[in-house]
Amino acid sequence: MKDEILAREVLEKRENDWLAPYAMKSSASSGRVHGEEEHPYRTAYQRDKDRIIYSTAFRRLEYKTQVFVNHEGDYYRTRLTHTLEVAQIARTIARALRLNEDLVEAIALAHDLGHTPFGHSGEDTLAELMASHGGFDHNSHGLRVVDLLEEKYPDFPGLNLTEEVRRGIIRHSTPFDMRRAETTVIPGPILLEIQVVDVADEIAYDNHDIDDGLKSGLLTDGDLRGSDIWEEVAAKVDKKFPHASPGVRRSCVVRELINTQVSDLVRNTTQMVKSFGIQDISDISRVKERVVDFSSPMKEKRKPLREVLLKKLYRHYRVVRMSQKASRFLRELFSVYCDNPEQLPPHAYDNIPGRGKYRAICDYIAGMTDRYALDQYKKFFEPYERV
Repeated sequence: MKDEILAREVLEKRENDWLAPYAMKSSASSGRVHGEEEHPYRTAYQRDKDRIIYSTAFRRLEYKTQVFVNHEGDYYRTRLTHTLEVAQIARTIARALRLNEDLVEAIALAHDLGHTPFGHSGEDTLAELMASHGGFDHNSHGLRVVDLLEEKYPDFPGLNLTEEVRRGIIRHSTPFDMRRAETTVIPGPILLEIQVVDVADEIAYDNHDIDDGLKSGLLTDGDLRGSDIWEEVAAKVDKKFPHASPGVRRSCVVRELINTQVSDLVRNTTQMVKSFGIQDISDISRVKERVVDFSSPMKEKRKPLREVLLKKLYRHYRVVRMSQKASRFLRELFSVYCDNPEQLPPHAYDNIPGRGKYRAICDYIAGMTDRYALDQYKKFFEPYERV
């Protein structure tokens, strides 16, 4: 057999032949803001995925908080490990539903690029500080990161991603996200690929935060009793592996929880597509409800788990104390930079004429990792720290 490069056109044909008629095809992309020649053996969404992985903002996710601040232990999840887990769950769902896996993965890898240091506490703080200066939310900032702040190419700012990935970033929505007025609107349907990432994010949040909560001791097995889905899955694991160690048991239960929810989601979404009569992408726009969704019984089963996370983990005094501490760090950093912008490093200070003082400072702080923000705080407020 003659050796040949697998051309992009062949990959696009495979998509057209294999993917569901309502899946987003690479060959039908609305394109990029700045025109570029197509790659000879990568589709548009494969290219987007690669650009995101090689971005500075993606690497910084390693040292940004999920629930536990990085220095509390390197075995807890960070924004980066959470992002990778969302991408893995999302691809599994997309494959089962015959949606575009490359598009789903690109959106999943980019969905948290706009997050600040110190998790949702950092976002809430910057939103308050920027309320009179154009506002702040991590979706809009994520789009700003990929459209403007990344500096990788000589011909255009940002990463120049496709419209579908950019729409996936700005339209990302889960119950964990406090939606704020977005500064950019990208018209078009909320593709099923976008919806898959939204639900995969929910699944990853719930189950992996349970895992970290149990590992940290802030949650106990007793806290989770009373949840039907937890008890059903735990009983199944205990029957199959009666002699498993606590750590292995925990991993098995969390894995089975994810599998149970993903399986329900795939079955219910398949039924939703049929009941709404979705034949192609144009049909998605007329459906006002979320198509990629759990069944009603699964939604009810998930509620007690989410309530436990809210009451026992996210509102645990140690988590709240760290959140408040982080908010003070960022407020004081923002204040000193606003009082005297010349304290900014040159690459941030030079952005003030084009972006304005407040937005330039916000961009700089939002891009910080937890560790870098703490280092900057020490340089300003600890008298013996070298500046």
